[in-house]
Amino acid sequence: SSDGLKVVTEAAQKRSLIETVSANGQIQPVKDVKISPYISGEVVDLYVKEGDYVTTGQKLAKIDPKIYISTYEQIKAALQTAQANEASSNAQISQAQAQFIKAKLDFQRNEKLYKKDVISQSDYETSQSAFQVAQANVKSAQENYKASQFQVKNAQAQLSQAEDNLNRTTIYAPNDGTVSTLSVEKGERVTGASQFSAGTQIMLIANLDYLEADVQVNENDIINVALNDTALIEVDAFLNREF
Repeated sequence: SSDGLKVVTEAAQKRSLIETVSANGQIQPVKDVKISPYISGEVVDLYVKEGDYVTTGQKLAKIDPKIYISTYEQIKAALQTAQANEASSNAQISQAQAQFIKAKLDFQRNEKLYKKDVISQSDYETSQSAFQVAQANVKSAQENYKASQFQVKNAQAQLSQAEDNLNRTTIYAPNDGTVSTLSVEKGERVTGASQFSAGTQIMLIANLDYLEADVQVNENDIINVALNDTALIEVDAFLNREF
């Protein structure tokens, strides 16, 4: 009949049926490192630009070091003062000990004379009091010396921290890679990392030798995806090519 319905037929045979799950996403490096400063300040130099390849230890940026130089010099001066006080306190111990030995000998001699009624009770008590004062002065000098040692250690710790902060005004590459993103410009102010904040991201260094596709598969299709399934990736920049 001329009114019949046209159909397509094919001989029956065994074949593999492939079910495809499609999803969109983005291509990104497997490894990228966010570069943030340890300290806050103005970016006074940028030694790289976006797209540059950098190696470990290469200079990336410079933060204004003026305030950190000033802090370092102030603490260095405070350390020198603390060290001078420590030396003075140590000398005072020797002086106090010498006075204590003299006062002790005088007291012991006067004690013998007092027992023989050679000197008055007033002279005896005076030497006894001088002996006790000298003894207290030794203890006081020793405590002052300990305090001066603590001040020196505290100043040394502060100086070490100030030196670290000064060194951190120059930012170096922690690994090899390509500057994939440069987030700041010369003259901008950045914030240092802390326990409450990751700090301002200055740039992103990525290893472009290894890339991955990060895609979002909906919950209805994900049950049809298994480990080691074949994945065909199409990228807009490479038309008619599958990876």
